[in-house]
Amino acid sequence: MTTDVFIADAVRTPIGKYAGGLANVRPDDLAAGTLKSLLHRHSDLDPARVDDVVLGDANGAGEDNRDVARMAALLAGLPVSVPGSTVNRLCGSGMEAVIGASRAVAVGDASIVVAGGVESMTRAPWVLPKPDHAFDRAHETLHSTTLGWRMVNPAMPAQWTVSLGEATEQLAEKYGIGREEQDVFAEGSHHKAARAWADGVFADEIVQVPGAELERDENIRPDTSVEKLARLKPAFRPDGTITGGNASPLNDGAAALIIADRAGIDSFGGRPLARIAARAVHAVEPQYFGIGPVEAANRALARAGIGWSDLSVVELNEAFAAQSLACLSLWPELDPKIVNPHGGAIAIGHPLGCSGARILGSLAWELHRRGGGWGLAAICIGVGQGLAVVLEA
Repeated sequence: MTTDVFIADAVRTPIGKYAGGLANVRPDDLAAGTLKSLLHRHSDLDPARVDDVVLGDANGAGEDNRDVARMAALLAGLPVSVPGSTVNRLCGSGMEAVIGASRAVAVGDASIVVAGGVESMTRAPWVLPKPDHAFDRAHETLHSTTLGWRMVNPAMPAQWTVSLGEATEQLAEKYGIGREEQDVFAEGSHHKAARAWADGVFADEIVQVPGAELERDENIRPDTSVEKLARLKPAFRPDGTITGGNASPLNDGAAALIIADRAGIDSFGGRPLARIAARAVHAVEPQYFGIGPVEAANRALARAGIGWSDLSVVELNEAFAAQSLACLSLWPELDPKIVNPHGGAIAIGHPLGCSGARILGSLAWELHRRGGGWGLAAICIGVGQGLAVVLEA
């Protein structure tokens, strides 16, 4: 027997660009400030009633300090009795955190959980492997933990361990997605995101980072055009189609949501934004990670008992334009016009551990603004996975 689980509130920081406005903020402080802002919005919610804090974080090797959720809860001033758990499903970590929290509430292990994600790609450290024996005289190599493979196990097949960009080039070839199509998609993401900020669409979900306030997500380029994007050089192949303009950037940011059952919401006089109706995960060959969300979304919709035509809004994380377009081509029943109505990660940004929570929060708020309906959030994950969550408002 399970109980209904709701998103009672959702916030996020403006997304900072790499070495940008949030560069001086540690990831634990970034998460702590977001938690604090979320709880401050609900003065009747006793923090001691929070059963757990679950955050996604794709790194953990630096100031994240392995369990950034517990660190953030303590830094935010929550009672020491409130535990914290950090989960890592790479790019899907923030969504994984919400999924885990929702399951705990559904089975009665918790009533109120704060879930979300954080990433500072700017502050991701370099790591140095330990030598095989003491006092090694050989040179050692520092590995960046910002993004992608590092210290690859030689047992892994070479075709699995290509860079994310090269993998997306392969995906573009496989599905016949050209450069111009990608640039058109990227232009649309920037224009929609710029219009959303201008119209105040994100006002309900944005919380500022003390001492590092941003007017909006830093990577949005409202004046971009297909012509400007066409002048950018390919980033991964000399004759390739993937550029810095039609791929998501490196970013910093945090998001947090209150996940609760009806009794939990009633205890602090809250209101549900949306019900978490279904969840699913799927995996594919690592080099085709970009289509990981396809079957995950299909399964989530089936578990919710609805079809593509029932959806009002879809939030699909835009790791790359080619990756997003490949997914859309494999969902022929989906109307592309309802996908990312206020822009996606190409414009807004993709702080890895934060993004899954960010798109779920944005989806919940959009359904709430529309007065109800069904929505789907889906995200691709490096090394060949995908997550999807269905919401009903």
